[in-house]
This record gives sequence, C-alpha cells and structure tokens, in this order.
Amino acid sequence: MEFDYLIVGAGSAGCVLANRLSADPGTSVCLLEAGPEDTSPLIHTPVGMAAILPTRHVNWAFHTTPQPGLGGRLGYQPRGKVLGGSSSINGMIYIRGHQDDFNDWHALGNEGWGFADVLPYFRKSEMHHGGDSDYHGGKGELYVSRAHRHSATEAFVESAIRAGHRYNDDFNGAQQEGVGYYDVTIRDGRRWSTATAFLKPIRQRSNLTVLTGALVQRITLHGKQATGVQALVAGRSVQLKARKEVLLAAGSFGSPHLLMLSGIGPEAELKPQGIAMRHELPGVGQNLQDHPDVVLCYKSCDTSLLGVSVGGSLKMGKALFDYLRHRRGPLSSNCAEGGGFLRTDAALARPDIQLHAVIGTVDDHNRKLHWGHGFSCHVCVLRPKSIGSVGLTSADPGAAPRIDPNFLGHDDDVQPLLKGYRMTREIIAQAPMARFGLRDFYSKDLHSDEQLIDLLRKRTDTIYHPVGTCKMGRDDMAVVDSQLRVHGIEGLRVIDASIMPTLVGGNTNAASIMIAERGAEWVAQA
Repeated sequence: MEFDYLIVGAGSAGCVLANRLSADPGTSVCLLEAGPEDTSPLIHTPVGMAAILPTRHVNWAFHTTPQPGLGGRLGYQPRGKVLGGSSSINGMIYIRGHQDDFNDWHALGNEGWGFADVLPYFRKSEMHHGGDSDYHGGKGELYVSRAHRHSATEAFVESAIRAGHRYNDDFNGAQQEGVGYYDVTIRDGRRWSTATAFLKPIRQRSNLTVLTGALVQRITLHGKQATGVQALVAGRSVQLKARKEVLLAAGSFGSPHLLMLSGIGPEAELKPQGIAMRHELPGVGQNLQDHPDVVLCYKSCDTSLLGVSVGGSLKMGKALFDYLRHRRGPLSSNCAEGGGFLRTDAALARPDIQLHAVIGTVDDHNRKLHWGHGFSCHVCVLRPKSIGSVGLTSADPGAAPRIDPNFLGHDDDVQPLLKGYRMTREIIAQAPMARFGLRDFYSKDLHSDEQLIDLLRKRTDTIYHPVGTCKMGRDDMAVVDSQLRVHGIEGLRVIDASIMPTLVGGNTNAASIMIAERGAEWVAQA
C-alpha cells in the first residue's frame, strides 16, 4: 500500500490528476474516493440530475448552518459522492469565467494564473464541438457540445434580445456578456463527467489503483512532511504511504475538513474538538465564497415542459423510448439549456449576474415538487461580497463539516440580486414567452423593493459553486502557494476549487478541471 502519489477525491480535479500523473508508466498512483463507482443510470442520463439533486443518492447532501441573511434558514449543499464527484451530478454547463477573473488571481501575487497563462490548460482538456480555435481545444478528453434546445429556451433567448440584451454565441470566447445557449459536457446524449472523460479510458493502467468506498480520515505526518493517509476502506482502517506527495482534491468542503482533522488549520477550530495541532494555518476553511442564487418559478399548461401530469407522463414515456433508441430528446437535456451574463449597472466593467433558464420548475433544489408543468430561471450574483467559512463539528471523520456560506450577509449582495430578479421578470414578460402561458408562483403581486427583498431572503440559496477555503496566495490567510503546495508542509498540495482566491464569474467545473491540469504539470516536474 505504498505509491508515489495519493490523490484524495475522484471528482472534477482528482480524475484529471489520476489521468495525467499515471501517464508515466514508472509512476504509481492511488486515487481514493469515498463514494461508489459511477454505475447509476441517473448519472449518465442528463435529466437524471433532477432526481439526484434532492436525494442522498451519490450525493453528500450537506446542510449549512442557519443563515442570518436568509432569515435563519438552513441552506442545502449537494456535492457528488461518487467517481466523477460533482461533475457526475452537476448541471453539465461548461463555463470558464470572465477573463479578468484570472487576471485578478495574478494581480493578487499568484504568478502563472492570469488568463493568458490558464487558457492553454482550458484548451488542453477540451474537445470542443467547433474544433480547435483561439479559445477552444479540439483534441482533449472533455467533450463539450451544444445543449439540447427546447422551444422555451429559444423563446427565452429571443425575449432577452427583445429586452435589450445582445446575443452571444460563445460565453467562453472573446467576450462573456450577453444571452445565448450554453455549451455542455454531454456527448451523444450522455453526461461526460471527468470520470467518463479522464478516468474510464485509463482504468486498465497497471500503475493506477482506484479505491472506491474509501473515506480518508487523516493525513499522516512526520514532523512537517506528509507521508500518506489513513483511510477507512470496506470497514477496515488502512494506512497508505506516499513516496512523493499527497494531493488533496476533495473539494471546497472536503479538503479543508481533512486538513483540520489532520491537525493542520486554525487553533480555534482544532482545540475545541481535541485535535492536536500539527501545523497552525489560520486560513484553512476560511474565505468560503459561493454564488447566492434565487429561482423565479412559473407554472405552465404546456406539457412539453418538464413536470408531473397524466399527459406529461405519456409524453415522457415516448421520450424515454426515443432516448433509449437514439440518445436524443428531452432526457438528453441538461434542463438549463440557455441563459446569460448581464450587468445590473452599465458602469460595471464585467457582468455581475448570471441567468440559467430551465425547462421545468425547479423549486428548493427540486425538493418541492408541483403538480403540472412549468418553467424557471435562476438569477445569481457573480461576485458576492459575503464571505463564509468551513469548520469542524466533530473530530469524527465521518461527521459532516460545518458549512457557513454567509449568504446575503453583506448588504451589497442584495441590490444586484434584486436588480437581476427584476431584469429576469422583464425578459419573461416579452412576447416570445407568451405562448407558454407562464404564471408566477411567488412574486406575481410583489412589486416594491421591500416586498421583493423579503422574498429574496426567503428563497435564496446556493447554485453549487463553493470555492476558496484553501486559498492560493502569499498573505497570512493563504493556505497554498502559486504551485498549490500547502504552506509549511512538505509533500502536500491542494488541487481543486478550494484554492481559488476569488470566485470566478460563472459555473466552476471547467475552472476546477483547469486547476487540475495546472497542478498535475507542477507535480510531475517536482
């Protein structure tokens, strides 16, 4: 049970790391995942995420602490617990973020992380439907296609154009701003997770060991050197040794949680749990950033939209038959097929809100089901000022971490969300959407700022983009350096979304994969 590299977490970053590092046949790699193999058909059928999202099926299904900015409500934080991690349960949208988001990282003192530096690594992973270009790769493992287009998605995009927003054919191209259709990680009607793209083709490599159902309990240390991990595998506690490095890719909740369980982090978190301090690093678990998101929900009599009804069930039966034969139709949809990046203030240099138009009613993470059919639209704030944290609830590795995103804790996050809500209502009021007969569930008779802000605090939650809890940098609260090495500990790196010093303006899966590409290169060169 000794390897050159131990990778903790087989998610968006971990599968990429396993692929790149095991490409050298002289290097031994062990990839550990707490969840099972990705055999569930709900994973591979794109619309299946609607069933995974509100359940514990291949899902950690975490909850937050009570959120003062949300009226004391508990937030919900689904994360993938399976090979592929959250890339196996997410909305499959391929968005990188605004180019200046990465230039911000560079400006904070992180050399090699400006947009010009990271673009080649985005392109390296990508097999874009349009082939090679200045902004896209055509030869990578991650297939990026155009989303399925429902007529309601097309009507939404046309309505947004009529409302004064410009059309954008490629949100990952020269400019991000505008409305249009999302690129998605779907191939031939099936989810193209990082497990499918990067791990499945290389499982036969003799120098790669993949352990599922492996809960890593702590990192083993010899002084200030990481030497391996202790894990619970099939009910047995085992010690695995790393000859070269331990690489944490457990995500923005899992990576700081494991560091703290191992005695690496702020004393204020470790001491109450009786965990011996091995290395004080105050930034571990701090700087949690996530996009606060609210969903506008509409009811419709159009049974082509997703929902629950007798007529809809008959259509869904036909759609299932069509999907099984041809891998097409509504079951091949990621549901959030279109949207946009908009500015709530013309003076802003880049978009500050993102829209996701959904061909069904998504209410409370699909935990609240409505009879009938509908349409919905997410509105999220791209650069929130509210900062939260991840901490310990117990010294037991099986206990969930304490998650506090502090949603709407900063008043400056409320106004862009309010403006985005109003802008979305204006779009949906345009003529192309009229034929769907949409009826507002929650805000039909609400018009004043006070009424709508009260609604926002009752309905806002995550859109599943937590980052920043092991942030990269040089300051006292930084956890890793610009090559993702944990400050003060040899042989230990964090390579996942938790290293982002600031939140990118968009979905975070593509950036997580890019981070793994960058990290794998530095690890191999060490």
